[in-house]
Amino acid sequence: MVRRSTYLDPDTGVLVNLVSARTEAELSTAEHDLVIVRHIQLWERPLAGAFDLPHLKAIHRFLFSDVYPFAGEARTVDLCKVDDPGRHFVPARLISACAARIFADIAADNYLCGIDRDTFVDRMTEHFVAINRLHPFREGNGRTLRLFLHDLAAHAGFRLDWTRATRAQVVAACRDPLNRARQLLDQVTSTD
Repeated sequence: MVRRSTYLDPDTGVLVNLVSARTEAELSTAEHDLVIVRHIQLWERPLAGAFDLPHLKAIHRFLFSDVYPFAGEARTVDLCKVDDPGRHFVPARLISACAARIFADIAADNYLCGIDRDTFVDRMTEHFVAINRLHPFREGNGRTLRLFLHDLAAHAGFRLDWTRATRAQVVAACRDPLNRARQLLDQVTSTD
């Protein structure tokens, strides 16, 4: 018996969505148009939170609630990158336990407050890599992660300007975190 994902519409194979998209192209266009508006709103008025998993979920819910019925919910399926099937994310059953450790590390770092820029970049890199590997959502992890880290940086007196990096650089940092993630975070971090 083949087990089907509850995330996929059995008729179209497209992620179950709230915009009645029946193709990947329709879904991609609708998602982009709706999420960009929400992204701008969060950029201007960040959500208050404790820089923990509920905070990350709240950002995801805000960004994607017009598109996906599972917005703000931890995924229930295991994921790997389609173009890199050897690269797996944290198994769904371990998301809560791993998240507890990751966000406890952020708290233990005093939310990156009171440190110099180089130390900030080092610690932010570690948190970027850990949350990216956690990949707690079925869709929209990267955009949620970047907003979460942007807010964490602002809380600590730094600024992450993701426009200083290309999409290719962000993807490369996610695929090769040991060599590229620190370089990316150094490139986008400023103190202004």
